[in-house]
Amino acid sequence: MPRIVYAHQYDTVDAICQRVYGRTAGVTEQLLEQNPGLADLGPMLPQGTAITLPDVVQQPQRSTVVQLWD
Repeated sequence: MPRIVYAHQYDTVDAICQRVYGRTAGVTEQLLEQNPGLADLGPMLPQGTAITLPDVVQQPQRSTVVQLWD
């Protein structure tokens, strides 16, 4: 069963992704694909807009350490 959330007043797609998934990277695009026409509503979504959440797989944590100076 799809999971649905409703936009709060002044919500953006990025704010919803951050609130639900804890990140926006790699999630915003999936959410927009899952909800055709959502981007047409503008940067701030109308309050109460129903948004179907995609199932998102957690991104693996990068363990590479980059040292700028040795």
